[in-house]
This record gives sequence, C-alpha cells and structure tokens, in this order.
Amino acid sequence: MKILIDLFLTFTKIGAVTFGGGYAMLPILQREIVENKKWGTEEELADYYAIGQCTPGVIAVNVATFIGRKIAGNLGGVIATIGVVFPSVVIISLLAGVIQAYSELEWVKHAFAGIRVCVCVLIFNAVIKLFKKAIIDIKTLCIYILILSGSIMFNISPVIFVILAGISGIILKVMSEKS
Repeated sequence: MKILIDLFLTFTKIGAVTFGGGYAMLPILQREIVENKKWGTEEELADYYAIGQCTPGVIAVNVATFIGRKIAGNLGGVIATIGVVFPSVVIISLLAGVIQAYSELEWVKHAFAGIRVCVCVLIFNAVIKLFKKAIIDIKTLCIYILILSGSIMFNISPVIFVILAGISGIILKVMSEKS
C-alpha cells in the first residue's frame, strides 16, 4: 500500500509541475524516477518514451503507466496513471472558464508565449540527455542519422521509425556477434 501511495504522490507531483506535454516531462521524470526514486535507469526511461510514442495515447500517461506497472504491477500502472493526470484534470476544470474569458488580454498572450519558450528549452534539454545516453558508438550514431534524415525527408509515422530502428539494432547486434 505504501508503494502505491508513493507512486500516486510522485506522479501527481510530476503531473502538477509539467507544462508542455510528454517531452517537457522528460527532465522531471529523469530526476524523480531515475535519480531520486531509483525506480528505473535512464535507458529504461528512454525505452518507455520510445514505446510510449508508438502506442495510442499521451506519451506522459503511457510512461507513467509503464513505470507504475514495473514498480507495483497492474495496479501500480493504474495508480501512476491516475496520479499523472489528476493535477491536469483539477487545474483544467478550474481554469477552463477563466482562460476562455481572459485569453484575448495582451498580458495573457505574452505569458503563454513565454511559457512556450520555456517548454522548448525543457524539451531541448531532454533531447540532449537522451542523445548522450543513446548514441554510444558509431553504429548507434548511424541509426540516429538515418532516422533523423528519414523523419525530416518523409512524412512517415514515428511507429515506422521506431520499428526500423529496433530492427537495425537487432541486425547490428547479430552482425557484431558473428565477427
């Protein structure tokens, strides 16, 4: 029971301080889940993000579900999921009318513009951290360059890129074991 309460409170805290969606949540998840709670590694978190992007639903919710399930089974997954969405439901319910009424005010527009810039910085920092952990040799750098190039040139579902990257990783591992 204690772990379920801890899961709920941890993910409620993460959900309450994360603005900008799943990608902006990555640095907070990394600090709370990997560094503070030691519920997973940075590699696991990167894997959860990759899988969370390929599965239906919001990335942040999917990642919370994966981590909760790892820590306390199916019930843990449900509790972590409820925890991460709880602050948003409360805040959105309280602010929905207020935002609509004041959204045309100039200072509100400027505040949201500033928040968007901050979210970009948070996402950029998360990308840098993931990059440092994911690109470990020339092979993973090649996969990165190919997937980045493909995503820039073609309008293809991220699921396809994740599958191709996974297959590439398997092929490279098998090839390296044979040599």
